[in-house]
Amino acid sequence: MATPVAQEQRTLGLTEPGRPPLRAPRTSLKLRNALIGWTFILPNFLGFAVLTLTPVITLFYISLTSWNIFGAAQWVGLDNFARLIGDKSFHTALGNTFYYAVVHIPVTIVVSLGLALLLNQKLRGAAFFRTVAFFPYITSIVAVAVVWNMLFSPEYGPINQFLSLLVEGDLPGWTVSKDWAMPAVIIVGTWKDMGYYMLLFLAGLQTVPGELHEAARIDGANTWQRFWNVTLPCLRPTMFFVTVMVTIQSFKVFDLILVMTDGGPGQATLVLSQYIYQKGFEQFEFGYASAVAVVLFLICILVTVVQFLYNKRKEA
Repeated sequence: MATPVAQEQRTLGLTEPGRPPLRAPRTSLKLRNALIGWTFILPNFLGFAVLTLTPVITLFYISLTSWNIFGAAQWVGLDNFARLIGDKSFHTALGNTFYYAVVHIPVTIVVSLGLALLLNQKLRGAAFFRTVAFFPYITSIVAVAVVWNMLFSPEYGPINQFLSLLVEGDLPGWTVSKDWAMPAVIIVGTWKDMGYYMLLFLAGLQTVPGELHEAARIDGANTWQRFWNVTLPCLRPTMFFVTVMVTIQSFKVFDLILVMTDGGPGQATLVLSQYIYQKGFEQFEFGYASAVAVVLFLICILVTVVQFLYNKRKEA
């Protein structure tokens, strides 16, 4: 029986009856497939190279220079990084960044997973409540900051008015207090982000086989045991992805703090991304700001690599 290629060649008169069909050289076939592959890859790769790779390489170069945009960049080597060692503001920003990340990451994951488990049930209006939970994620950060600053007002905010009914004595100063400003930002950050990660967990919960829960229920497992031994292991890929995304987002938090507290009071909520902004776009020390950005970049890379290695070890 003739192949489609042979039939086509006979139709075009390229072969004679009884003679084997012509075959394209293997080299040209590989070249054609490679060109087709590069045709699909090239637009995305060009965008990555122009918008991501080139700026990152430039960042490393500028971090080794002294440049204030008004003159030529002067090569200073590692002087900018040596300056970081004695910079107290940098130490404060670094500590606040880890403070925000260490608290925000687990709280956001727990709240998002809890919402996903709740809204994964067959409840009336579940779709509506999913939309409500996701809505803060797409809300303007300026609107979010303004509204929450009003809610956190020490004197007139409804939060402190409600707390005054439950406790006596001094109430939290929230965004005007050095001790409570960062917890206030973390609360708002968790509230804003939980809807997005809830949807990711909901997608992951759809992949959990119902037969496993049914078998565990028959074996006498209670709700907690089914969650711990069935649901969580099946959610491992989703949990890993969410953890990586939340971690990166936590270390590079900027807009929420800029609008809500502007790093204050004092430097209570100053984080590395805002310190980069201050040094680069307010004080025009682009070389030094780039050095801080390199440190933040390396921290994100290191934490992500550790997460990948830990996840790989768990899967082995």
